[in-house]
Amino acid sequence: MTAINEFSVAVQRRFGRQRLRKFGLGLIPFIVLITLWHMNSIFVWFEPVEIPPIADVWGAIFWLQSDCPGILAAIEGHNGCQLTNNISSSIARVILAMVVGVPLGVAFGIMAGMNRVVSAYLEPIGVFMNSVSGIAWIPLAIVWFGVGWETTLFIMLNTIFWLLFFNTMMGVRAVPKVLIQGVQTLGGSRLDVILHVYLPGAMTSIITGLRMSMGFGWRALIAAEMIGGDSGLGFMIFVSSAEFKTEEVFLGVILISLIFLATDRWILVPLEKWTIERWGLVWKPT
Repeated sequence: MTAINEFSVAVQRRFGRQRLRKFGLGLIPFIVLITLWHMNSIFVWFEPVEIPPIADVWGAIFWLQSDCPGILAAIEGHNGCQLTNNISSSIARVILAMVVGVPLGVAFGIMAGMNRVVSAYLEPIGVFMNSVSGIAWIPLAIVWFGVGWETTLFIMLNTIFWLLFFNTMMGVRAVPKVLIQGVQTLGGSRLDVILHVYLPGAMTSIITGLRMSMGFGWRALIAAEMIGGDSGLGFMIFVSSAEFKTEEVFLGVILISLIFLATDRWILVPLEKWTIERWGLVWKPT
């Protein structure tokens, strides 16, 4: 018992009691769900075709990877590894859409927010475009671009751009005029005002828009891959459901959740905290 207590104290010192407590509380719902899931395998409340056993979902990983070629075959150009390819395809689309959509949304949002008359005219457009779900554009996107990368990328860009544009524009509009006038009085140029007043002042709104765009963008991407894609986790789920391979459907859903959860907790949340602390919106003890 002494060794266990010493180990517990060491872990608490390393990670912090509050952080461990928060982590433990966050695990409780997942433990309950996994327990109920396993109990269904024992008592068969729902048929395996409806809710497959955990072992079948785990086995689907190896089944989808069973066609992976060896190193020499991969070099020669043979395709395989369905699961890895679909995961890579979805993540690549997200990265590409973020690389293109984030700078455009922030840049146009700043330009629109700098002029209060222009931003007042554009605000209803931003509200309208954000109220229309990205999924609603899928039928038109298929007509315009066909089935493939272009459709899914368009849906992602549409979601990311408008959320970031609207949040950035509203954040810039909220910057007090006295700060802008102060920089101009000291001889600052328009670029100085943008870099040192508008951008820092709107940064919290930008990060909020970034987190929202990632969440809504993932949903739109999966839906677009299901209907208008030729690869990706959404495409895998759609094909598997048509073939009644529910274990692969469950696997796809779990992977989507884990990827987004990891992205949000390890990238977006730390970025948001750093932004709030960096621009002096909260007091950080030294």
